[in-house]
Amino acid sequence: MKNLLSLSSITLLVFLLSCCTANQKKNENSTSFIEENISLSAEQYSLMIDKIEDSAKIVNPKSIIEGKMKYISPREWTSGFFPGSLWYLYELTGDKKWKPYAIKYTEALDTIQYYTENHDVGFMIYCSYGNGLRLTGNEAYKDVIINAAKSLSTRFIPEAGIIQSWNPNKSKDWVCPVIIDNMMNLELMFEATRLSGDSTFHNIAITHADNTIKNHYRPDYSTWHVIDYDKSDGSVRHRNTHQGFSDESAWSRGQAWGIYGFVMCYRETGDPAYLEQALRSSDFVLNHPNYPEDGVPYWDFDSTDIPDTYRDASAGAILASAWYELSTYSDHQDYKSIADNIITTLSGPEFIAEPGTNGDFILMHSVGSLPHNSEVDVPLNYADYYYLEALKRKRDLEQ
Repeated sequence: MKNLLSLSSITLLVFLLSCCTANQKKNENSTSFIEENISLSAEQYSLMIDKIEDSAKIVNPKSIIEGKMKYISPREWTSGFFPGSLWYLYELTGDKKWKPYAIKYTEALDTIQYYTENHDVGFMIYCSYGNGLRLTGNEAYKDVIINAAKSLSTRFIPEAGIIQSWNPNKSKDWVCPVIIDNMMNLELMFEATRLSGDSTFHNIAITHADNTIKNHYRPDYSTWHVIDYDKSDGSVRHRNTHQGFSDESAWSRGQAWGIYGFVMCYRETGDPAYLEQALRSSDFVLNHPNYPEDGVPYWDFDSTDIPDTYRDASAGAILASAWYELSTYSDHQDYKSIADNIITTLSGPEFIAEPGTNGDFILMHSVGSLPHNSEVDVPLNYADYYYLEALKRKRDLEQ
């Protein structure tokens, strides 16, 4: 009996040691994967920043169109993503060379804190100045964020309870269009309340989020792209999917914006309604028959050309980043493994660019707006931004 017990103990010890060794190897492999892709991303952006600096101009790259770099003005909605990516590279690599570049291209957006012509000051300022404040503690950046939130607040329509996205459009018969992307801009509002103590920004954000749940989502928890409101009473005039396959289709990046936005709103408020919205919307995506095994969505879940149509790496990167965070709030599904699957795909040869190619952007194969033949199957700066953010969140979870 004693010998049997000893044998059992030895067997158990060997089993435990083998498990520890396997887990250690798994962790080492994951760490190597993350660091390799951080290194590759840094190599690409080093090439990009060298070319920009050599031009002696302060420019903001968005994409490659017909083989030429597309630079954008500070007022273009994606202007915050390039400096935001530089901040993430500074954080992910620990290389101090990125910091002055991040500061330079962030502060090139200084005037946007007063911009009131669209809702995207959240993207423009929070991705740049928000990350800069987080990583440097620069007190001056606090004022920029608060001022930007004040600018965004001018687009709040109290009678409708929403932040107006675009200006009126007669050809579309839109008087107060609100797009699902606007959920992403609420992070700026929450941060402004935290920095200023003024609850106005927070209250605007939750009012907008609540009305988005009420009006933007279908019974199956998919979302329209555009809701047009009557400014006088908040009634819905039109429901459209401007950048998707049809008004009733599920445009992939729109689903990603919504999921990410409600995960963020739950983080900022603790309101279970926002977590429930993120979970149910995630279920819609993950259970959709056209959701691919490798996790990177087609540009619209209802495209009639699937599988012979475009993937959208930007939608995949946004979803991966959102689901890494969601994995810390819920075990409804194994969101970390789901996000890992997407990041593994995006880091493979089908989507990640070889150094010195792809205009020095990291990811290939994103789609801006296929119905408008705009930025189709090209790199996009926001795809890179959310890819880097996803790598950061993956590393944070595994450390």
